Amino acid sequence: MDVSHGSPRLQPAAWLLCGVLLAGAGCNRSTPEPPAPPPGKPRIALIMKSLANEFFLTMENGAKDHQRQNADRYELIANGIKDEQDISKQIDLVEQMVAQKVHAIVIAPADSKALVPACKKARNAGIIVVNIDNQFDRQVLASSRVTFPFVGPDNRKGARKVGDYLAYHLKPKDKVIIIEGVPNAFNAIQRKLGFEDAMNAAGMTVVSSQSGYWETDKANQVVAALITEHPDLKAVLCSNDSMALGAVAALQAAGKLGQVLVVGYDNIGAVRALIREGKVLATADQYAGRLAVYGIEYALDMLNTRSAPADRETPVDLIVKQRLAGTP
Repeated sequence: MDVSHGSPRLQPAAWLLCGVLLAGAGCNRSTPEPPAPPPGKPRIALIMKSLANEFFLTMENGAKDHQRQNADRYELIANGIKDEQDISKQIDLVEQMVAQKVHAIVIAPADSKALVPACKKARNAGIIVVNIDNQFDRQVLASSRVTFPFVGPDNRKGARKVGDYLAYHLKPKDKVIIIEGVPNAFNAIQRKLGFEDAMNAAGMTVVSSQSGYWETDKANQVVAALITEHPDLKAVLCSNDSMALGAVAALQAAGKLGQVLVVGYDNIGAVRALIREGKVLATADQYAGRLAVYGIEYALDMLNTRSAPADRETPVDLIVKQRLAGTP
């Protein structure tokens, strides 16, 4: 080593070794630089959960309307899965979009953990990934050494609004049940917590909390069993409106509709009709028709600016009969 000028100077072999080490370190980066803006119109893939759920059909329609109004800005590929638990199909959809070399993927993941590796592969392929609706699990993201911007509502806050409104119509110590979404979905966990926050604050008794897996039929089965087990039940808090429909059907079959209050989350058309009829007390609106659009606009911003923006919280509002007066 040459120290004639007071500081060590690496010999050529040492420089070569140093370069190899630095290159290796660079290969371990899990989040590459955002790609340069694509020539021509970028192709954006929207990957949703079950299109059997009216919420995601509304999301798809909102995205397609936006694309028609902005046809000069981007092309849209919209896909969804058969049901809320078809996780492997959603992973396949991500991989298909990577193979097709789309410029961005806007995804509402069916599972907050299982979709992270596929989306990381997309990001490593230079594809912008924006997470909407159901947030990826933070611990899995950290262990995978990857981040994605989240664009969506605070589900715990929205569920708390619905729960607080329900509590106003109950008495302390009244018995209630919670029908949860898919266990590994972050939004399902957050909605359950929001419902629990409201019920605990009002002094209600949560006698059971079980998953209906976001599905009408499964929720119907769970609620039918629980109203038999707890004949003095006063309310059912459903983590989405599809499950609220199942709860209403179970109560109607048992002759208890009107005696047991039902609340939901999503503001689908079928539940809006039931709110007007007094068969559902309340739901939460997180604006399905705009939610994908928020994510698409975010992806376009990232493609144009090559920036990696922070998360963006979107609105969620309480929907009750008085608010629906005069609306379709």
